[in-house]
Amino acid sequence: MTHYQRHAEATSDCHAPAEAVFAHLDSQEKLGAHMAKPSWMMLGGSIRYKLDADGGRKVGSVIRMEGSVAGVRLSFDEVILERDPPHRKVWETQGTPNLIVIGAYRMGFELSQRTSYLTTVRVFINYNLPEGVPPFIIAPLGRIYAGWCVRRMAADATNAFATAPQ
Repeated sequence: MTHYQRHAEATSDCHAPAEAVFAHLDSQEKLGAHMAKPSWMMLGGSIRYKLDADGGRKVGSVIRMEGSVAGVRLSFDEVILERDPPHRKVWETQGTPNLIVIGAYRMGFELSQRTSYLTTVRVFINYNLPEGVPPFIIAPLGRIYAGWCVRRMAADATNAFATAPQ
């Protein structure tokens, strides 16, 4: 088991039952939609998902991610480690990911149903800095990026269920 030195997390509330929220977040493409289109945080780049036959919805599923940030090619694989609908899902990079401001990571989400139509989402990432880059240079960028990523995932989950049931 890899030991991770850094952590970021974000929480938000969704106006939906945990089963519906889990079904939405169980799609890695929806969960990571913030990386699929060019943005300031992606320095104009984007990431594409290549899902296995299980679509990233089973323990052991492998998800390939490729793209570029600031003209630098990125590629890495994630594997699903835990999947406990409608409560928790966790995935982790395999090998040494080709990333810029963070290195290997373990990421996931946990859901807590507070009422029949209100679910709290906690998105977290435990990560290391990339190898070969002085920490004093890359650590602030890694912290900013990891925080942005979990906040976007949590906010996107809330936005997906923005209309409360009548």
